[in-house]
Amino acid sequence: MISVFGSANMDLVAYVAQAPKPGETITGREFRTIPGGKGANQAIAAARAGADVAFLGAVGDDAFGPGLRAALAEAGVDTAGLRVVPGPSGVAHIVVQDGGDNSIIVVPGANGTVTGPAGRDAEVIARSGALLLQLELPMDAVVAAARISRAAVPRAAVPRAAVSRAEVILTPAPAAPLPAELLEAVDLIVPNEHEAAALTGRDDPGDALEALLDLVPEAVVTLGVRGALYGSRDGTRLHEPAVPVRAVDTTAAGDTFAGALAVARTEGAAPARALRFASAAAALSVQREGASTSMPHRHEIDRLMEDL
Repeated sequence: MISVFGSANMDLVAYVAQAPKPGETITGREFRTIPGGKGANQAIAAARAGADVAFLGAVGDDAFGPGLRAALAEAGVDTAGLRVVPGPSGVAHIVVQDGGDNSIIVVPGANGTVTGPAGRDAEVIARSGALLLQLELPMDAVVAAARISRAAVPRAAVPRAAVSRAEVILTPAPAAPLPAELLEAVDLIVPNEHEAAALTGRDDPGDALEALLDLVPEAVVTLGVRGALYGSRDGTRLHEPAVPVRAVDTTAAGDTFAGALAVARTEGAAPARALRFASAAAALSVQREGASTSMPHRHEIDRLMEDL
C-alpha cells in the first residue's frame, strides 16, 4: 500500500493563448473546476497506476470539500483519513497557456490547518510500503509524518530492505528550505530542475543531482521535455529521455510522475524501469487537459511501455 500525506485543492483553471502581464486583462477561451492539490494528485496517479492508496489530509466544510473527496474515492483511493475542518478547502488558481505551460497560485485553506498525522494516520503510514510527501502542508506536519516512518534502527546501520518502515518519497514543491529532521527520514527526493536549483544553489541539473545525494540516498530530477535524471549513493546514474508527445496541459505532470514512480518502486522495479514507467505516465497526462482528470490508468501505461 502507498500512503499519501498531503494537500487537496480545487483547481480553478483558465485556458488562454498567452498569460496576462501585470495590469493586463485578457479573454480566456475556457474555464474548468477540477479536483487537484499535489497530495491528491499523487494519490490519484498512484491509484490509477495500480496501487492500493490511502490519502491523509483535510478539506473544508465548503462546497468544494465533497467534490474533492468524491474525486479521490472515484479513483479508488481510501479517504478514511481525509478529515473535514471548518472553513474553506484549499484552492489553486491556474492559468494554462497554449502549448501547455502554466502558472499557479495556491491558497492553502484547510490544508493549512493540518499540524500533523491524526487519528489512525500513524497506523496507516506504518503499514505502507511507501509514504508520499509534498510541501503544500505546513512543514511541521510534513516532518511529523516523515518521522513516523523512521525505523528504530538508524537508516545507515542496515540495508533499507531490512528496515520495517515506509519508504519516504518527497516532492519538495513548492520549494522551501528542508529541515535536517525531514532530510534524515527521506529515502528519495523528486524535485524538478527549478526546485533542485533552489534547494542546492546549483543551476546545472547534473550538479544539483550530486548535491542532493549529499542530503538523501536517492534523487530524481525531472527535466520536462528533456526527461529525468536519477542518482543514488551506490554510484548509479541514469538519464531517462522524455517520451516525445504534443503537450496540451502540463499541470500535474510532475505529480503523475511521482505517483507512478512510487508504484513502480513498491512493485520492486529496478531504477531504470521505474523511471521509464513514470515517464510514460507523465507523457500520457500532458496530452490531456486538467490535473487529476489527465492521469492515466494502468492499462494505458502498460500499453505505452510496450512501445518504448
